[in-house]
Amino acid sequence: MQMTADIKSAFGVRAQENIILAPYTSARIGGPADWMVTANSADELAETVSRLWEMNLDYVILGGGSNVLVSDRGVRGAVVLNRAKGVNFQEGNPPTVRAESGVVFSNLANRVAEKSLAGLEWAATVPGTIGGAVVGNAGSFGGDMAGNLIHAELLTEHGRETWPVEKFEYGYRASALKKSTLKFVILSAELRLKHGVKEEVRFKIGEFTAKRKASQPPGASMGSMFKNPAGDAAGRLIEAAGLKGARIGNAEISALHGNFFINHGETQASDIRALIELAQKTVAEKFKVDLELEIEMIGEW
Repeated sequence: MQMTADIKSAFGVRAQENIILAPYTSARIGGPADWMVTANSADELAETVSRLWEMNLDYVILGGGSNVLVSDRGVRGAVVLNRAKGVNFQEGNPPTVRAESGVVFSNLANRVAEKSLAGLEWAATVPGTIGGAVVGNAGSFGGDMAGNLIHAELLTEHGRETWPVEKFEYGYRASALKKSTLKFVILSAELRLKHGVKEEVRFKIGEFTAKRKASQPPGASMGSMFKNPAGDAAGRLIEAAGLKGARIGNAEISALHGNFFINHGETQASDIRALIELAQKTVAEKFKVDLELEIEMIGEW
């Protein structure tokens, strides 16, 4: 009861108790969080996480809810719902944009296009938020965060810090932060853009969007389930293993693309996990390849 009083005292109306997380994820899967605390700006996000550190309370940051599988048991402690969505464009050579970490990346790419700026066309089909893209080096269609990021602002246990792109040591869907034990939260990122012609930028976004729709299945999913092994594709391996269309409960390995796992309605996280283990086991047995998750599994398993 003391913890409840502490959380209500610290966060007031921004804190909600026993919130089901499924509606906050792209897969529409997940049990309850003990607490959900909403942060509406980068400053509020920094203040929220600082308070949670002081309270020694476990927490998870949730942005757009893609690339995550939340357990059926849910999340103990707190989920911080990142709604920090400030955006500021700067004219210059090159032009830049500063986006807070809760900004949806695809929305930002379209806002950039509307200003006759280019450089983020690749991001127009990327799910999730700027914060997640910074940590995971999100990429698509030949572009990635490593190619656009100038620097990012973080809150760490040492205070607010600004990291240049080099400090992230980016690799394929990897960064220094992913491997670090440092306590941190991404607050914002400044991205390099280029001057462009709106119609040309829009046309390229349209091409990428059409390609994405043709190759990736509709429906509720987490996005790409596994990282592509060196020199190969996870979807190809899963298809070659004969697993496209495999189903457990209402969870299915897509018949269109083997690296997408679809929720056909009221799917349990445990069913998705069973499909993950089936894919990993079968591909390892048939091709001696270990599939590594691209998504993050969070909560009590």
